[in-house]
Amino acid sequence: MSDKRPVTVIGLGPMGQAMAGAYLDAGHEVTVWNRTPSRADALVERGAVRAGTAEEALRANELVILSLTDYEAMYAVLEPAAHALRGRVVVNLSSDTPEKTRAGARWITGHGGVHLTGGVTVPPSGIGRPESSTFYSGPGGAFEAHRATLEVLTSADYRGEDPGLAALYYQIGMVMFWTSMLSYWQAIALADANGLKAADILPHATQTMADMPGFQEFYAARIDAGDHTGDVDRLAMGLASVEHVLHTNADAGVDTALPAAVVDLFRRAMDAGHAGDSFSSIVELMKKK
Repeated sequence: MSDKRPVTVIGLGPMGQAMAGAYLDAGHEVTVWNRTPSRADALVERGAVRAGTAEEALRANELVILSLTDYEAMYAVLEPAAHALRGRVVVNLSSDTPEKTRAGARWITGHGGVHLTGGVTVPPSGIGRPESSTFYSGPGGAFEAHRATLEVLTSADYRGEDPGLAALYYQIGMVMFWTSMLSYWQAIALADANGLKAADILPHATQTMADMPGFQEFYAARIDAGDHTGDVDRLAMGLASVEHVLHTNADAGVDTALPAAVVDLFRRAMDAGHAGDSFSSIVELMKKK
């Protein structure tokens, strides 16, 4: 007898396809459903069972993986079949805000199901790799009961009972990812305006990113202690530097929206009286008032 639990996967975009494929590779029975039925064709050829409706997909197995665009898509798919949620453990790996995640968890619970939130930190190519990771939050008992099955997809990083926590950790990562990658695109645009290719600056760019953990570790302890002492850096000097960045981009004729936004934050912190403090004092402008 196999101890591999059967799984339903609802939503067969690139991520859902990768997840269903990983379960098939691991020997699980997999039921799949997608609003465009043809997206299931390749998985069915590999042994998956195609559900005719979302309700049929829910009824097929206790463990249901959702891989949808957001929580509005969840309601659109599941509301007509809400009566089939009772007794199901719904692991929602769709991206959305922590508050919408909490509301979605209440909705699932209200219909007799159990909701686990997941925040996948890798693209589809990272699914099925133990070095990849997914944040989870929600009822601890349900998580532990299905941990082994969830770890077929990636390693599982459980963050607590609050269903919004996994979404929060995911969004924290996205804050850093998108702005970091935008800074890289900005650097490439500046390089291109000066006759350099992305490959030419790649070693410098990767070394710059590799140096970031040291800065993060240094400032984290000081920020938690409320210490923005200007003993290592001063905001006024930082403003001069980011203005140089802005002017360099402007002189090169490339888009300045991103460096201008950075300069604006520094100037607002100056106006708030932080000229002699560390530029970490900018975080105080960003915090909830």
